[in-house]
Amino acid sequence: MNCEQIMKQVVECVGPDDLVRDAAERMRDENIGFLPVCDDDRRALGTITDRDITVRVVADDRPNSTRIEEVMTREVVACRATDDISVAQELMGHHQKSRIICTDEDGRLVGVISLSDIAQDNGGEAVRTLREVTGREARA
Repeated sequence: MNCEQIMKQVVECVGPDDLVRDAAERMRDENIGFLPVCDDDRRALGTITDRDITVRVVADDRPNSTRIEEVMTREVVACRATDDISVAQELMGHHQKSRIICTDEDGRLVGVISLSDIAQDNGGEAVRTLREVTGREARA
């Protein structure tokens, strides 16, 4: 099975010059906690999560008018939509991410795979991936 068969294909994204307030409003309205940060061609530059907003904006007493590029996570963990799902699982475990970006051949955002997508498709493999993703919490 390949990634495009289970990835979410309708994916909101924000730009680096957008405001944190805009990202938070989208997260609230869409009931999500993760947004890819993309350029005008939908190439991923990073991500912003509800945790990024909490830790890097609220906890640091920064204004909600802060630009996303100032607080986003710049690491992009991505696979191709045509990759086997095992590639996504390996990346998630290795980078300890519960969500990763799927791109096309030109590196443009086409979807997102979350741990819950894997769990819905193959619960046994999701348990293994979950152990790897949460390994950082077990060591803390």
